[in-house]
Amino acid sequence: MLLLALSLSALITRAEEPVCLLQGAPELPQLSHEGDIIIGGIFSFHNNLIEVSPTFRLMPDLNFREFQFAETMIFAIEEINNSTLLLPGVSLGYKIYDDCSSVPLAMKAAMALVNGQDRTFSDVHCTKTSSVHAIIGLSDSSPTIAVATSFGPFGIPVISYFATCTCLSNRKEFPSFFRTIPSDYYQSRALAQLVKHFGWTWIGAIRSDNDYGNYGMATFIEAVQELGVCIEYSEAIYRTYPRERFRTTADIMRRSTSKVVVAFASFIDLEFLIKELLLQNITNVQWIGSEDWISNEKLATKENYKVLAGAIGVAISNAQISGLSEFLQNVVPHDTPSNTGLHEFWESIFSCTFVTHEKNATSHPCNGSEHLSTIKDQYTDVSELRIANNVYKATYAIAHSLHDFFNCPFAQDVISTETCSDKINIKPWQGVHYIKTVNLTTKNGEEVFFDHNGDPVAKYELVNWQPNDDGTTRFVTIGVYDASLPEGQKFIMNNLSIVWTGHLNRVPESVCSEACLPGFRKAIQQGKPLCCFDCILCPDGEISNTSNSINCIKCPIEFKSNDQRDTCVLKEMEFLSFKEITGVLLVIFSLIGTFLTVSIAFLFFYYRNTPIVKANNSELSFLLLFSLTMCFLCSLTFIGEPTELSCMLRHTAFGITFALCISCILGKTIVVLMAFRATLPNRNVMKWFGPLQQRLSVLGLTAVQVLICTLWLTLSPPFPNRNMQHYKEKIILECNLGSSLPFYAVLGYIGFLSSLCFILSFLARKLPDNFNEAKFITFSMLIFCMVWITFIPAYISSPGKFTVAVEIFAILASSFALLFCIFLPKCYIMTIHPEKNTKKQLMGKIPLKQ
Repeated sequence: MLLLALSLSALITRAEEPVCLLQGAPELPQLSHEGDIIIGGIFSFHNNLIEVSPTFRLMPDLNFREFQFAETMIFAIEEINNSTLLLPGVSLGYKIYDDCSSVPLAMKAAMALVNGQDRTFSDVHCTKTSSVHAIIGLSDSSPTIAVATSFGPFGIPVISYFATCTCLSNRKEFPSFFRTIPSDYYQSRALAQLVKHFGWTWIGAIRSDNDYGNYGMATFIEAVQELGVCIEYSEAIYRTYPRERFRTTADIMRRSTSKVVVAFASFIDLEFLIKELLLQNITNVQWIGSEDWISNEKLATKENYKVLAGAIGVAISNAQISGLSEFLQNVVPHDTPSNTGLHEFWESIFSCTFVTHEKNATSHPCNGSEHLSTIKDQYTDVSELRIANNVYKATYAIAHSLHDFFNCPFAQDVISTETCSDKINIKPWQGVHYIKTVNLTTKNGEEVFFDHNGDPVAKYELVNWQPNDDGTTRFVTIGVYDASLPEGQKFIMNNLSIVWTGHLNRVPESVCSEACLPGFRKAIQQGKPLCCFDCILCPDGEISNTSNSINCIKCPIEFKSNDQRDTCVLKEMEFLSFKEITGVLLVIFSLIGTFLTVSIAFLFFYYRNTPIVKANNSELSFLLLFSLTMCFLCSLTFIGEPTELSCMLRHTAFGITFALCISCILGKTIVVLMAFRATLPNRNVMKWFGPLQQRLSVLGLTAVQVLICTLWLTLSPPFPNRNMQHYKEKIILECNLGSSLPFYAVLGYIGFLSSLCFILSFLARKLPDNFNEAKFITFSMLIFCMVWITFIPAYISSPGKFTVAVEIFAILASSFALLFCIFLPKCYIMTIHPEKNTKKQLMGKIPLKQ
């Protein structure tokens, strides 16, 4: 029983003890001030950590720029406390911690802000509200992600002034996170547009190996590749990497062919790389920078300018905060003895030591007479308040959310009126709600509000590093990027001159392959990015009329490409023209043949009563001369641009006139044969082939050809056609036969009549006659047949207008053969030896004189 009593007594005693105890020594803020409502702040007063672990032997250098941000927060709080319009009757206090650019120390500082530094809690169940209403911070994305992830479920607002990682816009993971600096989503696109604007398609990429650099560069690469830009290399750097890693990155940059490098990195990490580049004298690179370093005065030293000369990048819009300069200069550590951070700042900036601190042989004591107005450094320089202005806006956003909360504008919808009256015990989720609805305008005229992701409207200045006369660097604004403007108008350049790397007066080129001129197309080099290509001349019949064409465009069928392959020009129209030499010669021979034929006709008419004309039926001779005249003239229809009329006329006129011509010759041949047969005893055949029969035979034989041609013109007549298949560079204007069958029928019928005539004349070649016409007809028909037999392969193999020329030549050659062989011997007798133009001489009854 005694043992049981002792056990119960121990349990009761243990239950009465507080459950929650503060573990370890309390973490005191660097700067603090009491108030009705406390606002927390976390800044990176120390950086350049060499070790990953936050336990270090030597205190890292003090970051005066971050100290300026913290004092800007204090300045804004004092402005608010002195205002009669904003939070009347409520005083704001602050507790500001240093995270030393370390995720563990950032978490430790955040826990100290939320939990407070009391050793015990009055509530045994460890339930209490956060000791701060909201936290302003942090400088880097990685520690911000850690803090925002931890406090998101508790609804404690975290407003960052410098964390830009796109991932922080995820409201599911970070429901209570806000920021007054734009997301890297917009910065990445601004940098991508900047690269595209200057025509760079082949670039290198450097990033910090943390959330800021990795997320930002991933978004940038995605955006820039959509614009057709290729990444030659992508290297990660970080302040804790060994020098070999930085040397490797420098070697890659030296060997690369790209002349532009986009650095999405923090200025601390980039500083290590710049030192290595200086050692290796790599200074011929055009740098494109993210907002973390492009406007950082600490990085813009005379030495670093050798590498970063002419750097261009996006920076947070600069601002002026009235009264801040005087406030920063009037800070005195003795006014706030509990602020250890201010003491350290004072010792660092004036290189002295307070007597309360450990003696340092190399430093003189701080006597308090020092004044910051005599100092010119990042702390007192208010020409670049880009990030300090974000701290200023974050502080006012919190103050306005508290003001709206106390006025309870949404009491019926969100909270109860009893809660509104409690200005001390504010629930964290209430603060998150009212920060979402903040919409204010600062005294500088800037609008401050947050979108559904807790981000502000993205506005950037495009900054160019240019040298001052004294060798220092100045940041010149050369343009603006405003994400709120319509697409295509977000990126605006002004007319200020830009300083480029190497002091060039023109935009440096950075391409893997030179642009393909119009007339060429790009052919990707195997195994290389899309920006590396060969330029190949477009094939015949295709063009490209823009630079860097991926494909060549086919010209319309009636057009061809010019020699440069950049324009489609109308193809040359080819036909046998009256203006060219071939056409002129053929016309001359045609007219000569016509003239000779007509002259012979007149000669025959003049000697019409002579025996040599009367022999073999003078009517057939005149009809033959008429048909030969038509044969010569029909050749003219083949010359000139084909038309519907000329196409129908040329082949049908040729077929009919030649059929008439051969019919006449055939009639004359039959007459010779019949005349010979009539001289034989008991043979009276001439009565069956008199003049009437001769006329009817010629008419009948010609009518067959007329019928064939009529059917041809009725059913499928020839028509003008543009032949684009034979030549790629020419259009042949020709007459399409319509149907080949009638054409072959016309030629076949002429061939039939010619063969028949040749056979009959061959049989009559040895008849006893001094002027045996059958011999001449045989010879003429032999030439006629030879011409048309050789015409067929020549006609088939001749291209374009030469096809027509061959056809005209065949017509003229066969016509001249008939004219000369049949009529020239008779003309010779009539004109040169008229004494032989007698019936006796013709019949061979008087022997010729030797």
